Amino acid sequence: MANTTINNAVAAYTNAAKALTGAVDGDNGAATAAGETFGDLLKQAATDSVKTGAESEKQSLMATAGKANVTDVVSAVSAAEVTLQAVTAVRDKAVGAYQEILRMPI
Repeated sequence: MANTTINNAVAAYTNAAKALTGAVDGDNGAATAAGETFGDLLKQAATDSVKTGAESEKQSLMATAGKANVTDVVSAVSAAEVTLQAVTAVRDKAVGAYQEILRMPI
């Protein structure tokens, strides 16, 4: 179980790194996938976060009805917790960047 979780985490980080770097063609990793913007990336991340939360709620409701495996419920809740922590970290960085911009002299 733990080894599978680690493998899933490594695969998720690898996929995220590929999505962030996109189609790299000798630009030191600065190129993105054709037509994909930073806003699109944030929109997709938000959509994925909502889906993770919905899956966690679904598993929790199934558990209260006695129709879910405890392992699946714990996995879904853990994924939702990690997603919430990531969203909070991104929000904190965005607010910090905005505050830094406001402090810049004109």
